[in-house]
Amino acid sequence: MEAAAATEADIHALASALPNTTVLLTPSGLPVYQVGGKSFVYFRTPRKDAADPVIGERYDDVVIFWVAGEDAKQALAQDPATPFFTTAHFAGHPSVLLRLCRVGELSRQELAEIIEDAWLSRASSRRGRLYLEGPDRITG
Repeated sequence: MEAAAATEADIHALASALPNTTVLLTPSGLPVYQVGGKSFVYFRTPRKDAADPVIGERYDDVVIFWVAGEDAKQALAQDPATPFFTTAHFAGHPSVLLRLCRVGELSRQELAEIIEDAWLSRASSRRGRLYLEGPDRITG
């Protein structure tokens, strides 16, 4: 049986389901998912650092996912099998970018793992430990 392709709705559902998550809206009305006041999934407005290389049009569908560190970032951003990328603007920042038009290249389970890892990278160590010990982990 083929795994279900992830959708934008899955991003919202999976991020919202994690404990102690709050959702804020940017001045542009885009959601930012936070745990303990720290963002872990962020829908971003178009910026010049993420644009079509041919026509120069800024991407209007970029989502930022925090990661545990540079190794995790490079593993995702440099693997041609994943739709994740980074830009010079995010050099040294523990996050990867994803265009919503490519979210379907991930299975819902893969997306759940990315979001869970993003949450864990920003949650307090106590919250993270309690979550990992608990029965309510996201399984896709």
